[in-house]
Amino acid sequence: MRIVVAEDLYLLRDGMVRLIEAYGHQVVGTATTGPETLDALRTWRPDVAVIDVRMPPDQSDEGLRAALAARGEMPGLPVLILSQHVEQLYARELLADGTGGVGYLLKESVFDGDQFIGALERVAGGGTAMDPAVIARLLSSGSPSRGLERLTEREHSVLALMAEGLSNQAIGRRLFLSESAIGKYTTSMFGKLGISDDDDTNRRVRAVLTYLNKP
Repeated sequence: MRIVVAEDLYLLRDGMVRLIEAYGHQVVGTATTGPETLDALRTWRPDVAVIDVRMPPDQSDEGLRAALAARGEMPGLPVLILSQHVEQLYARELLADGTGGVGYLLKESVFDGDQFIGALERVAGGGTAMDPAVIARLLSSGSPSRGLERLTEREHSVLALMAEGLSNQAIGRRLFLSESAIGKYTTSMFGKLGISDDDDTNRRVRAVLTYLNKP
C-alpha cells in the first residue's frame, strides 16, 4: 500500500513510518500540519492515509478537517484517523458520504503492530475500523435511524462489533457464538435495514455506516 502519515509529533510519526515499512508497505509522504496534510493527500493520492486530529497551526481539528476536505475532492479516499480525542461532529461528517474506507482509532487503544496494520488494510480496502470508545460517543445522542429500531439486542451487538472491523469468526468468539449463528444474525440484520446488495463486503460497510450515522 502507498500511505501518507500526518502526525506532528516526531517520535510517533517516525515510529509509524518504520512500522508501516516493516510490514512491507510504502510511506509516500508525511505531514506535520493541517495544510501540509491536505497538500500531501492531493499530491500523492495514497491508498490510505493515517491522520491525527489536532495538528498545527492551531492544535484544534486541522487534521480531521484536512481529511474531510480531501475526501470532498477525492470521494472515497481511505482515511484512518488516529488520535487521543473524539471529535464527534467531524467524525459524523467523515462517515456521512457513506462510501466506507474510514476508520477512527484512539492512540491508547492500539496495542500492537498487527492490530494497527490490520486496521489500515481494512480501511484501504473500503471497510471500517472504529474504536469502541468512538462508537460509544457517536451513539451517545440522537434517536435510532430508520430500520435500526427493528434490530434485536443481539443484532445490535453484532453490528457494533462489525463496526470495529471484526470478521464473523471474531465476532462469534467475542459473543461466544458459532460463526454460523453470526451469519444468521447478519443476514437478518441486513434484511431489516433494507440492504440487499449481493456483495457481502459492501453490505457490511453499508450496515456499519447506517449504524454510525444515526441522527
